[in-house]
This record gives sequence, C-alpha cells and structure tokens, in this order.
Amino acid sequence: MSFSGLRIGLLGGSFNPAHNGHLEMSDHALKQLQLDQVWWLVSPQNPIKPSDDMAPLDERLQKAAIVAQYEQRIIVTDLETQLGTTYTIDTLRAIKSRFKETKFVWLMGMDNLEQIHLWKEWEEIFHTVAIAVFNRPGYGKESASSPAASHFASSKKPAEQAKDLANMEAPAWLILNNPPNYISASKIRKSDNKLNI
Repeated sequence: MSFSGLRIGLLGGSFNPAHNGHLEMSDHALKQLQLDQVWWLVSPQNPIKPSDDMAPLDERLQKAAIVAQYEQRIIVTDLETQLGTTYTIDTLRAIKSRFKETKFVWLMGMDNLEQIHLWKEWEEIFHTVAIAVFNRPGYGKESASSPAASHFASSKKPAEQAKDLANMEAPAWLILNNPPNYISASKIRKSDNKLNI
C-alpha cells in the first residue's frame, strides 16, 4: 500500500495495555486534525519506564488490535521493532526517511508535554514533525508552561488551526480541546492485579 500524500498521526507508547482512552484520542485526532490514519506504535520497551510489569510485546499488540478493531483507520504496528529503534527521535527519523511523501503528526498527551524535555534529543523531535497535544485529567497550566512548551512558545498554534497542522512545517504544535478521559493503563494494571490476588 502506498502512503504517499497521506496525513498520518503517530501515537507511540507501551500500550500496556491499550484501552478506550487511546481509542478516543485517536478518534479525536482523525476528526480534528483531518488525518487519513493513526498508527499505534507499540514500543518494545519505553526507555524511561520500568520493565517490571511490562506485558510481552506480542500480547500488547494483540490487545491493541482488539481495542482498535472497529476503526479501520487505526493501524496497530510494531514498526519500532522492525526499524530497530528505541527512542522517539530515532523512530521519527527512520519513519520520515522511509515514507518521504507522507505527512506525519506526532500525537501525545499533556503528561508527555510536561516531561518531553527529558527525552533524547527532545528539541529535534519538535523540529522533525508537527505535534498535537491532548488534554489529560490532572495536567493543566503547569504542563502548558513546561520547559518544552516555554522553549517552543513561538511555534505554538491555536487549536482552531488543527485541521492544517499536518501541512505545517515543523516546529509547529498545538493543544487540542479534547474531552477528558480518566482511563489510564496504570489504573487498569492495578485493577487487574487486584483481581488476580
């Protein structure tokens, strides 16, 4: 399949496990950013997260596929494993090199905006792709004035320009006005652990 000319959102993460919050975020991105697809990049291992309670990659991929099965425009993939990349910046560079005629938007929650300055070559991430940030419960003004948000304040766009974000030259980012979703993977894991006692 050719991806030339498509507008694709990239949602990276452990998906440990995938849940309705990922689905709602992707659906919102498809509509508000007017994307053709959203790729769920199921990471083999997040370098800044502990591996103690990380489910096997195959299991996380399978569960993600079940959650995403009713939205054909969501593509669940182990592309990072195929590319041999661990860090976001390396993944983005490899993806852009492989799909030169595709327009990508990096999708992330407000929690990641708050700590992305701890990521490898974080400034280059902003210079590599446009970024859409989703509101998350418990994250507000502090996240919006985080080191990364402050550093790239001049590149921030109003939410009303979301439909044009994929066509913008990086650095370009914005915060979407999505409805809050209180589901989190950590809460699901804690609930599952209680059930297994």
